[in-house]
Amino acid sequence: MARTERRDVDIPFAEGALRGSLTLPPAATGLVAFAHGSGSGRHSPRNQYVANVLNDAGLATLLLDLLTENEERIDAVTAHLRFDIDLLADRLRIAAEWARTTRETAGLSLGLFGASTGAAAALQLAGRSPNDVDAVVSRGGRPDLAIDWLPRVTAPTLLIVGGEDHLVIPLNQQAYDALSAERELVIVRGATHLFSERGALEEVARLAAGWFARHLSAATRAGRDSA
Repeated sequence: MARTERRDVDIPFAEGALRGSLTLPPAATGLVAFAHGSGSGRHSPRNQYVANVLNDAGLATLLLDLLTENEERIDAVTAHLRFDIDLLADRLRIAAEWARTTRETAGLSLGLFGASTGAAAALQLAGRSPNDVDAVVSRGGRPDLAIDWLPRVTAPTLLIVGGEDHLVIPLNQQAYDALSAERELVIVRGATHLFSERGALEEVARLAAGWFARHLSAATRAGRDSA
């Protein structure tokens, strides 16, 4: 019986390497790359929880550190790189290109799961490279920071916001109106920005798993049919 494979990866680029954690369930129907924000990384317990739920749904996941170790040290003091959406989107592009050329993931459709400013990076990449991204989910995201790219996004996009995250709700409503692709805005009642309330993160994971399972499996099948 095939087993789920887990391994750490280093994705090289000009300034160093992006560190990631790749999980491959048997017969995966798609790959979801995680774009963290606000000083977080691949060890985020919230995104690790969501990734585990996606793995149980048959989806491969790639948890990433979008900043190098030196950049993380700088950002811990200045907190400015986490808001450099162009930089984060470019790092996500590097990871997406790596996934397309790596044997285990090359045939899988690609989804992006973005949290906070990572959601803006995910949507900017989806707008810049619409043929390469098949679905996007934003958790408590700042999609408004990629507002100029949103009309170019063709990937089905799910925006998830906490019902008590009062500052972020209107920003997601603005992004929803700017998107022309298939999209949905879900407000989780009683949840704050980090979805730390009982049952809130479980609801995020359930919604994300359903969205990716539906859109990535369809994209993977279409890709295989045309190969």
